[in-house]
Amino acid sequence: MSRFSLKDEVALVTGAGSGIGQGIAVGLAEAGANVGLFDLSDSKGLEDTARKIAELGRKSIKLGGNVTNADDLRKAVADVEGKLGPLSLAVNCAGIANARPAEEMPLDQWQNMIDVNLTGIFLSCQAEARVMLTRKRGAIVNIASMSGSIVNRGLLQAHYNTSKAGVIHLSKSLAMEWVQRGIRVNVISPGYTLTPMNLRPEVAEQRKIFERETPMGRMATVEEMVGPAIFLLSSAASFVTGVDLLVDGGFECW
Repeated sequence: MSRFSLKDEVALVTGAGSGIGQGIAVGLAEAGANVGLFDLSDSKGLEDTARKIAELGRKSIKLGGNVTNADDLRKAVADVEGKLGPLSLAVNCAGIANARPAEEMPLDQWQNMIDVNLTGIFLSCQAEARVMLTRKRGAIVNIASMSGSIVNRGLLQAHYNTSKAGVIHLSKSLAMEWVQRGIRVNVISPGYTLTPMNLRPEVAEQRKIFERETPMGRMATVEEMVGPAIFLLSSAASFVTGVDLLVDGGFECW
C-alpha cells in the first residue's frame, strides 16, 4: 500500500474552502501530504480545512486569491514552496456553476464561466508546472465533470458543459506536452455529488431526479472523490497520464 502514500509530498489545492476541493485537501493530508489551500480571499471555509489538516498532524497554509489572476496563482505557488517545500502535487478544483437558457444568456455570464472554469484551470496548471518542470517531477489532477462528456437532461447550462469539456481536452493536451518532462496530468469527472450547492433546500426535488437517473440510485459523497485523487497523484498511477476518470456511479453507461 506504500504505492498510494503521499507521505511528505507538498500539494496545492484550489477551491479548498468547500465541497470537493475541501474534501480532497483533507484527504491528501490523510495520505501524508502537506497542503497549500487556495480559495477566494473571503472564503470562510479555508479555516475549517486548515483545522482538519492540523488535526491529522500535517501542515497547511491558507492562500487567498482568484484563479483568473495569474499573479495570485504565481504568488500562491511561491508561498507554498517557501513555507512547505517543493511543490510536487496539485489538484485544481476551483469552479462555479449556474444555469440560463442559451438564447437568453448574456455574454458576461458566458465569459465568467469560461474565465473561472477553464482559463482558471489553465492558469493554475501553468503556475504549478513552471516549478515542477524545473525538477522534472510532478502530478496534476484537474476536476472537470461528467457534463464535459454528456449533456445533462433538464439542465440549461451550455456554458458550464462547454467549460468542463474544455478542461478535459486541455488536460490531455498538457499531459502530452509534459509527458517527457516528468509531469503527469489527469482529470476526475464527478457525477452528481452532494456538495453544499446540491444540499440546499431549494434543490431537494431536483436532487431526487439526480438520484433516480444515476444507476447506483444515489448521488456521490464528497469523500468518494478523495480515493480517485490520491490514486492519480500517487506512484500507483505512475504510468497514467491524460486520463479522464469518470466517478459518476455509472451515469454515462446509460
